[in-house]
Amino acid sequence: MAIDLHKYANPKRFLSIISVIYPWSVWLTIILLGVGLYMGLFVAPPDYQQGDTVRIMFVHVPAAWMALMIYTIMAVSSAVGLIWKHPVADLTAKAAAPIGAAFTFLALVTGALWGQPMWGTFWVWDARLTSMLILLFLYLGYMAIWESFEDTAKAAKAAAILALVGVINIPIIRFSVDWWNTLHQPASVATMSGPKIHSSILIPLLIMGLAYTAFFVMVLIIRVKAEILQRRLRVMQIADLRQR
Repeated sequence: MAIDLHKYANPKRFLSIISVIYPWSVWLTIILLGVGLYMGLFVAPPDYQQGDTVRIMFVHVPAAWMALMIYTIMAVSSAVGLIWKHPVADLTAKAAAPIGAAFTFLALVTGALWGQPMWGTFWVWDARLTSMLILLFLYLGYMAIWESFEDTAKAAKAAAILALVGVINIPIIRFSVDWWNTLHQPASVATMSGPKIHSSILIPLLIMGLAYTAFFVMVLIIRVKAEILQRRLRVMQIADLRQR
């Protein structure tokens, strides 16, 4: 396994792979986002209790999914970077962090906008909301660590440790509605007995989830490329200073 991982840790080979994936991610983002928004806004029926307010879920729920998924990807990449010393893994985790933070912020904001008409308040300190807020702080703390060290190796190691420690928050978020009494409804998509919502809601919801995923891949590729090129430039500058 280590040999296979090292094969993809070569920045030049990695860049060639993601360059092939990038145009597909762009087109998938455009198509899926357009279809998902159309179905969510114009095809999906209004809720019998919430009316058209329920349409916020097509932005909110996939954003929450992405917030959890991206942090999990960061934790896995950080583990690979710590164990096998893969610079590309560290850069991938670093590049993913701002995207994950943006999705987490979007989930919190849209959740507040959805919560006001549902619960009569924008915010309550229940387990799901509090753990999502902690996730946002974990993202911000991870990014702050990278900016706090001039030595990239030390920054990568410290950030990776935070990512791995913070990953314990992911199952807390996922199962908070089952473990504690919260205002959030129990899971209705990924359950042991299958989805509990009608296909008219489920299909556009899943399409939006795929659209967000394609968007994440697209932006991640851009950011990873920038990180690799920035590191190359730094190495060249250091080599030039040593020659002088």
